[in-house]
Formats: sequence, structure tokens, C-alpha cells
Amino acid sequence: MRFHYTQLFSTYSIVARDPETGWLGVAVQTHQMSVGRVVPWLLPGVGALATQSLSNVSFGPMGLTMLKEGVPASYVVAALAASDEGANRRQLGVVDAQGRAAAWTGDGCIPYASHHTGEGYSVQANMMTRDTVIPAMVAAYENASGNLAERMMAALMAAQEEDGDIRGMQSAALKVVSGDKNDPSWMTLYDVRVDEHADPVKELTRLVRLAGAQLLDRKASRAFDAGQREEALAGWALARAQAPELEEIPFWQAVTLADNDGDIEAAATILRSVLANDPRREHWIDLLRRLEGCGLIERKGTADALITALG
Repeated sequence: MRFHYTQLFSTYSIVARDPETGWLGVAVQTHQMSVGRVVPWLLPGVGALATQSLSNVSFGPMGLTMLKEGVPASYVVAALAASDEGANRRQLGVVDAQGRAAAWTGDGCIPYASHHTGEGYSVQANMMTRDTVIPAMVAAYENASGNLAERMMAALMAAQEEDGDIRGMQSAALKVVSGDKNDPSWMTLYDVRVDEHADPVKELTRLVRLAGAQLLDRKASRAFDAGQREEALAGWALARAQAPELEEIPFWQAVTLADNDGDIEAAATILRSVLANDPRREHWIDLLRRLEGCGLIERKGTADALITALG
């Protein structure tokens, strides 16, 4: 055996670009720990890449460099495969900023192994229990609704419903970046990982929901900063409804309303239901005082006014 087993990221994945937003994403699951550190590679406004099977991690930075220079996805795949003497054991999926997708499955990949490229996406899988995984991923992605992250999750769930990796499940990851190449390389819209779990796809689905709520919250906060108060309030309500278990979301919404808008009653209304049964209620209240004490709440008397309104 000429490879070390930890290189064997046999797995199923999807790379995709949303034509409306320009978002670029990768979602993946495998039966090894920490798949998110090896398989997905993305740059805002540049492209997305998944390197798997006997993963050649260097495909990630090399592929993104070519994509950044404007090389089309099909040329990137061809160049990477041609550069690697172990290409017959590699699997690769690439989508570029124009939505062109390409993939490679070496003839030495462990069956069942194949890929499919569609409009703006590629799905690839190897070491699958059955040969129905790829068709199931294609159908799920093409028929799914929601944003790019949610549609990619549909593809992962469909793969697992076909029994996925012959070894079972262990880790999963999803990453999405914007379509704006001016965004810094570290900026992500979604970046969630399940490094070890009995049901990583289910857990990843939960994390994607929570991350989506945070995305809604940030969008609403930008609307608030732009003076679009009603739009912000509606967006904040959606975020709270999508992730009711995240106390951070309503807490900071309330702080923003109380400090920047002086709307103590609206802020208290948001916080009351959150803190009513929270065993750390007094800690959150103490945090309000600390925020004002260190100047992060700037409007003098805001903390005490909000605490009083909470009752």
C-alpha cells in the first residue's frame, strides 16, 4: 500500500454556483474525521473545488490559483489531472465564477465511483454502497428550493438516503462564499463543519439552519444601519424564528434597538420571551450593565432602562 489511510477521503460531495446571487459552495460527507479540512476549497467570486478519493490536497490551492487567473473549470480539471501521476486514484469537482462545471473521476477510484456535471454544479462520489447515489444527488439538487446552502444540503441528504459511503458516516462540511471577487479570501457566508458524529449529515443540516439565521440577522442589521427600520425588524423576526435556540440573536437585536434607536420597549419585548425561562437570566442582565460600563452600549442609562422594562 503506497498511501497512508488518512489520505483516503472517499466521499460524496457537490460543488455549485448560484446563478442569481453568484454564491459559490461546496458540501461534503465522508467516513473519516474532519473532511472539512481537506476536501472543500473556495474563493469569493473565483470558484469552488472539491478534491477527494485519495485526496491530492495540492489540487486546492493550485486549482484556485488557476481559477483566479480566469482559467475555465474544464481546463483546471484537465491541468490538475495531467499534473498528477496518481490521477487515476483522484476525484475532483470544480465550478468557476461563470458557473461552468467540470469533474474528474480516475479509473482507479474505488467503486461505485462516478460524477455528473450540470448547469452550474457538479456532484461526485466514490466508494459508494450503490450506484444510485449520483442520480439521487442530481435529482435532489435540481428540484430543491431555498438558497445555495439549503439546496446543497438536499443533495447530501439524498446521497445518504441511498446509503452513501459503504463504510458509513463520520464527518461533513459545508462552505459558501460570495460571488464578489473583491471580498477578502477569508470571508464566508456559511462555514460549518461536523468533524465527528454518528449522523453528520443530520447535524450539518441543523448547523446550516443556525448559520442561515445568523445570515438573516446580519442582513437585517445592515438594513437597520441604513435607516430601513421596518425591513430590519422583519428580518430580525425571521432570524429569531429560524433559530429560536440562539439567545445571542435576540440579545444583540435588543441591545441595538435600545442603544441606537432608544426604543426600550421594543427591545424589552424581544428579550422578555428569550429570558423568561433562561437559567442564566441574571447573567444576561449583568452583561447589559457590563456593556454600558465598558462603552459598548453608548447611550447613558440604557442598560438600567432596559432591565427595568424587562420587569
